[in-house]
Amino acid sequence: MLITDYFVMTLTLYNTLTRRKEPFETVEAGKVQMYCCGITAYDYCHLGHARTCIVWDTVRRYLQWQGYEVKYVQNFTDIDDKILNRARREGTTMEEVAERFIQAYFVDMERLNVQPADAYPRATHTLDGIKRLVYELEQKGYAYPAQGDVYYTVRQFSEYGKLSGRKLEDLQAGASGRVTVGDSEASKKKDPFDFALWKASKPGEPAWESPWGKGRPGWHIECSAMVRDNLGETIDIHTGGSDLTFPHHENEIAQSEAVTGKPLAHYWLHNGMVKVGGEKMSKSLGNFTTIRDLLDRPADPMAIRLFVLQVQYRKPLDFSDEAIAAATNGWQTIKEGLLFAHQYGKQLGWDDSAAISSPIAQRFQEAVDDDFNFAGGLAVLFEVAKELQREGNILVHQGKTEVPSPELEQKWRTLVELAQVFGLEAEPEESVEEPADSLTETEIESLIEQRFQARKAKNFAEADRIRDELKDLGITLIDQAGGVTKWHRG
Repeated sequence: MLITDYFVMTLTLYNTLTRRKEPFETVEAGKVQMYCCGITAYDYCHLGHARTCIVWDTVRRYLQWQGYEVKYVQNFTDIDDKILNRARREGTTMEEVAERFIQAYFVDMERLNVQPADAYPRATHTLDGIKRLVYELEQKGYAYPAQGDVYYTVRQFSEYGKLSGRKLEDLQAGASGRVTVGDSEASKKKDPFDFALWKASKPGEPAWESPWGKGRPGWHIECSAMVRDNLGETIDIHTGGSDLTFPHHENEIAQSEAVTGKPLAHYWLHNGMVKVGGEKMSKSLGNFTTIRDLLDRPADPMAIRLFVLQVQYRKPLDFSDEAIAAATNGWQTIKEGLLFAHQYGKQLGWDDSAAISSPIAQRFQEAVDDDFNFAGGLAVLFEVAKELQREGNILVHQGKTEVPSPELEQKWRTLVELAQVFGLEAEPEESVEEPADSLTETEIESLIEQRFQARKAKNFAEADRIRDELKDLGITLIDQAGGVTKWHRG
C-alpha cells in the first residue's frame, strides 16, 4: 500500500531557478517528467558521477513511493572533444570509445542498485531534433551562421543568467571548459558571449550533413533537443550536478525557451560535488576514485549508497577512507534490521500478514518531504533497525521479545519498505535451508537433557561440550530460571 493511502503531506523542493523552497506541483496530476544530465562517455565513472546517479535515482524512487508515475530520462553525450581526443590517443573511433564507456556505466550502476532510466537518448541519435532546434532558433533571430558554424545570440535572450544569477559582464567565453576558444572561433562570433550550436567539421572528425554544411552539434543544444524529443516542451524536474548550472543549464534554458516561449522546467535541482581534500573530485584534477575501483576494494555497494545519502544532496560530500568505513558500519546496523525476519521470523510465528507502521512511515515522509532530506529519513531507518537489533538480542537471551510479535513484524516490514525507497536491500549471506546433517527436534531435546544431567552432576566441562556441539550445528540454547532450557535454530 502506498503511503499516500494513509496521509497527505506537502513535498517542498529547493528550486535553483527561484533560489527558494517551493511546494511541488506537477504539470499533469499524478505524473512527473524528469530529466537528468548524464555522462560524457570518455572514461569510467567516478564517485562524483555515482553521487549524481544515486541521488536522482533515490528522488525518483521516493516520488514513485508517494504514488507518482515518473518518466525518468538520462542522456549520454557520445560526441564531444573529450571523446575524440581519447579516440585519437588510442587509435580508435569516437563510436568505439563512447560505446565502451556507456556499457561500463551500465555495469557500474547495476552494482550500485541504480534503477535503469526509462530512456537513454544519445546525442548522435538525436541529430534530427538538434538540427530542427537550431533551425528554429535561426528563424526566430536567436542564432546566426558563421563559416559553417552556428552561434546563439546570448544578448537576444533577455532572461539570460536567470538560473545561475550571473550577469553578462561577469561571464567568460569558454567557461564550460568543453572546448578551447581560439582566435578563429572568436573571429566568427558577433559577441564573445555567444556560444556554438553547430560546429563545422574539421579534418578527421565525425561529421553530419546539415543546412549549414557538414559538422556536429555543440554540447548545450544536445540536451535541449533530447528533453524536447523525449519529454516535451515543459517538464517538471531538470536535474544534474551543481557544476552544470552554468553554463550548461543556463544555455539549455536560453535555447529551449527562445523557441517555445514556455518554461523548460518548473523545478531545477542540483546536487553538490564530491570533494577530496577540499577540492572537487574530477578527472581534470586527477583526484578521482572510479566506482569500480571503490567497489573492487571491496566496498559494499549499499554502504556507498548510504555514504551518498547521509549528506544533504545540495551540500558538498567529503570523500575519505574513514567516511566509507563509517558508512560501512552504519550499513551493518540497517542490514541486521532488514534480515531480522530471516533470523527470527519463523521463531516468532510471522505469517506475512502484517501491514507497515503508519506512524513510522509518517515520520519518514515528514523528514524527506523537506527538500529530499534523506539524512532525516535515514535517521528513522536507523531508529527502527536498532530497535529490531535490541529485540533480537532480548529474544536470544530471554526466549521472547519485549515488543509484541505482531508490532515487531509491522516495524520490520516498514523498515524493508522504507529502505527500498533508498535502494538499500540486503540478502542473507547463507541459504535459509537447514543443512542435511541438521538434528531433529527429538535429537536436540535428547542432547539438552544430557546437558541438564551433566550440569546436575556438576560436570560442567561435559555440559559446555554439548552446548558447543549444538552451537556448531546452528542451535542456540537459552537457559531460563528453574532449570528450563529453550532453544532455536540460527
